[in-house]
Amino acid sequence: MASIKDVAAEAGVSVATVSRVLNDHPSVSADARTRVLAAVETLGYRPNAVARSLRTDQTHTLGLVISDVMNPYFTELARSVEEEARALGYSVIIGNADERPELQDHHVRNLLDRRIDGLLVSPTDGGSPLMLDAVRAGTPMVFVDRWMPGVAVPVVRSDGRAAIRDLVAHLHGLGHRRLAIIAGPAATTTGQERVAAFREALEAYGLELPDAYIGQGDFQAESGRRVTEGFLDLPEPPEVVFAADNLMALGALDAVRARGMRVPQDIALAAFDDIPWFVHTDPPITAIAQPTGELGRAAVRALVDRIEGRPPESVTLPARLVVRRSCGEPSPRNAAVNPVTNRSES
Repeated sequence: MASIKDVAAEAGVSVATVSRVLNDHPSVSADARTRVLAAVETLGYRPNAVARSLRTDQTHTLGLVISDVMNPYFTELARSVEEEARALGYSVIIGNADERPELQDHHVRNLLDRRIDGLLVSPTDGGSPLMLDAVRAGTPMVFVDRWMPGVAVPVVRSDGRAAIRDLVAHLHGLGHRRLAIIAGPAATTTGQERVAAFREALEAYGLELPDAYIGQGDFQAESGRRVTEGFLDLPEPPEVVFAADNLMALGALDAVRARGMRVPQDIALAAFDDIPWFVHTDPPITAIAQPTGELGRAAVRALVDRIEGRPPESVTLPARLVVRRSCGEPSPRNAAVNPVTNRSES
């Protein structure tokens, strides 16, 4: 493997000149720059990234801590983050918190020890002292999808309130009146926000959300199964179960089928966080879709702005309702365009 001394010898310049060219220093003549770059290409020289980071105090590496790598939403988010970072000249190291605050902090600590240039986090709760310390120490950070209230960090997220209102309007138009929700963790901002938006949307139609129709989940499939079983055991089960994320929706579907019941004939099902699988279930699941790829790309751009000295901005993008057939909608052959979403998707 060629060394920087080999490049200097090939180009007929000093090692210092090679270093200045590789670090884009303006003091190098055009002729010397051309010869060095030609020697780098001829010899296939690759700079030592670790050594360079020690000199420049930058690693061109970002950290990403996501809440659950098994959740297709976060898998897609991580992919868009990696693609955008690569396009901007950064690498990404990913840590999976598995919805556990202690594992989240473990990954944050390790990433900071690796001298990353900045950190993207989807917090598992709202009170990590470690992240608060990192923010106070000046670590460039952006929250994505979720956030920590009161912490002065840019947030890139979607706003699902309008889409939840659209969903409730859609369900009301189909004749449903008893609507229940499988909530996400109360310690997360998204868990709190989706329950509040659902309650407000119901109130607009004079509908209540009794405590029995609020099931506490954890954004994972088993909790969706458990909560739905509890709903089905009620003296008056709900007509609709709205799962506040995709994995809990799949768990709810398993619970319904385990009872020998059918969706939507016996109980309707809707979900927050659309995923490609939902078009392949029987029936396809009506869901609220987030602009996941756009969120990941916007989060990287905000973080790189912060790293490179430009003022970063928070970004909020709208979610949208995708109507399918899990809530008693007409089949595609007979369906009119939905007045809420202006679309029908099977």
